Amino acid sequence: MIIIIDYGLGNLGSMLNMLKKVGAEAKVSSDQECIKKADKLILPGVGSFDAGMERLKSRNLISIIEKRVINERIPILGVCLGMQLLSKRSEEGQLPGLGWLDAETIKFKFDGEDSDLKIPHMGWNQITFKQNHRLLADLKETSRFYFVHSYHVVCANPKNILATTHYGFNFASAVAKNNILGVQFHPEKSHKFGMQLLKNFAEQELC
Repeated sequence: MIIIIDYGLGNLGSMLNMLKKVGAEAKVSSDQECIKKADKLILPGVGSFDAGMERLKSRNLISIIEKRVINERIPILGVCLGMQLLSKRSEEGQLPGLGWLDAETIKFKFDGEDSDLKIPHMGWNQITFKQNHRLLADLKETSRFYFVHSYHVVCANPKNILATTHYGFNFASAVAKNNILGVQFHPEKSHKFGMQLLKNFAEQELC
């Protein structure tokens, strides 16, 4: 069972529908008992960094998620803001992140010939693989995913970067550290490419 964590932010219905399309058993929940029984977790998110951390805290979700992910090592996939919350901090806010990745979240900054690039970065872009990983199985470098974000994650360890995307410069668009995974794009809005990635998350051994 995959639990999509409901903390009041994210495309919960779209994510659930996409998982069901690929045959995954999934449920949206903020119930601690459900989270305790989950085989895998998805942390979605749309909105600001501090709002995300405040919502997780107000619903008493941080400790149970941390127990499952850090102590029991079940896979978690952070999506968009959910990926950013895996980092230590963000330029967008004042609150510390979950800190499960040695990374920080910073705002896009462009100058020179790229100074006219719009923020947020919005639209379809390809990803460039940096390493083989089961999360990316059966995807090609022509795969295109849908992005909407003004901030991006910078990893201290390049080994945590699974894929990059170019928007003014190359930024990390998929990351992993053991059972902790994240994607900056929205697989639930990325049609067949997103379906393949979520199928991989549901079916592959990712610990």
